[in-house]
Amino acid sequence: MMSKKPRSVSNFTKRLKTNVHFIFIIFIQNSDSLDIFKDLLNFNALDIIDIILVAFLLYYVYKLIKGTVAISIFFGIVIFYLFYLLVDVLQMRMLSNILGGFMSVGIIALIVVFQPEIRKFLLMIGSTNLSKSGSLMKRFSFLKTQGSSASDADTIVKACIKMGSSKTGALIVIERNNNLDFLVETGDDMNISVTQPILESIFFKNSPLHDGAIIISNNTIKATRVILPVNNEKNIPSHFGLRHRAAIGISEKTDALALVVSEETGLVSYVNNGEFVIFKDTLDLIKRVKTDLS
Repeated sequence: MMSKKPRSVSNFTKRLKTNVHFIFIIFIQNSDSLDIFKDLLNFNALDIIDIILVAFLLYYVYKLIKGTVAISIFFGIVIFYLFYLLVDVLQMRMLSNILGGFMSVGIIALIVVFQPEIRKFLLMIGSTNLSKSGSLMKRFSFLKTQGSSASDADTIVKACIKMGSSKTGALIVIERNNNLDFLVETGDDMNISVTQPILESIFFKNSPLHDGAIIISNNTIKATRVILPVNNEKNIPSHFGLRHRAAIGISEKTDALALVVSEETGLVSYVNNGEFVIFKDTLDLIKRVKTDLS
């Protein structure tokens, strides 16, 4: 019994070596496997830059469609395309021809469906001002510190709640990635640090600066009495005034956030991506603004 054990181990070792050698020969003969190793060996700095740029592109596409109807439309398009591939594999000719007709105009359909998001993306690229210090880094919002955004949210929201208690109308636009300098030209250029008393004094009824909107960027009021593009859609409730339509318009055309204080009711509204954001109380509103600024 003791003499057979080493022999069985020896036979197992020989078979293992034979199998490993056979697998290695097959692997060597497979040109695709060799191509993969060749590609890995040829990996250089340009490939790393290429991957980083693609990652940034995908990140900003996600930022543009996150929380909008576009994300649901995107998933619907993916499901539709997978269904088309399945029908094509099963050789269901009639259905395949019908779906293929839709796929042939896919690019045009995508441009029409995602027109607002494409516009925002192009505006983000075109509004990058390289002449300003740090303006390029501001485009990468995930590189910004949370401190300034948090202080902005607390101060701005508390000022809106205070103005709402006295039914003081206000329209505050908070700049994010898209540069809003093209709107600054329609108002009065400013450079004032954001504080609650300053915001309340600007929108005081007898103040010469209370008409129009103010634009806040990086915890600084950069313009007052700004004229914003107005949304003229008829599906907006009639009790919303010009300030609310302007807030919807600017948040549709750019990625800016907007806070509106109604002069009639004193209610505070928060607008993002052209839609009113529902919030429970002041703390919930501050949390939502901080999340959208981060």
